[in-house]
Amino acid sequence: MTEQNIKNTKDDDFKYVMMDTGNIYLGAKCTFMDLMEHEMVPFKLKAIMTHYVFKEADAETTLESQFYYMEAGNFLYETFLQLRTKVKVNVLSEKKNLFGKTKMQYTEKIYSLKELAAMNLAKKKASGMIVSEIIISKLGMMTFSV
Repeated sequence: MTEQNIKNTKDDDFKYVMMDTGNIYLGAKCTFMDLMEHEMVPFKLKAIMTHYVFKEADAETTLESQFYYMEAGNFLYETFLQLRTKVKVNVLSEKKNLFGKTKMQYTEKIYSLKELAAMNLAKKKASGMIVSEIIISKLGMMTFSV
C-alpha cells in the first residue's frame, strides 16, 4: 500500500453511519457535509442539519471537534439535546494488573450530551478524551419537529 492509501484508510476508520432499531451511530471523523452526502443518513436528519445545524456550524466541521468543544446553552447544544444525543468517548484511566502495577489505558465511556457539555475543556484534555462516536436516538429524531 502506498502512503496515500494508508492515510486515506486511517481517515476513514471513524467515518461511518450505522443504525439499529433505536439509534443512529455516526463516526466522529465525519464532517457535516459527509453526512449530507451519505446515503444511509435519514432524510429527517439531513433536514434538521440543513435547517438548524448549518446556521451555527461550518459544513467542514467534524463531529469530533463539534462535540468536544460544545458548551451548554448554545443553539447547537439545544438542537442535539432535543435529538437525545449521546457521545461515545475514550478516556485514559489507570488499570491495575494482578501484581499491583498500574498502567494508563484507554477505556470506552458513553456520556449524555449534558454530561459532556458540563465538563470543562481542561478536564477533557487532562483525561485524554477522544470522541469516537455520536449516538442519536431515533425516537428523539422522530419527535423533533422541523
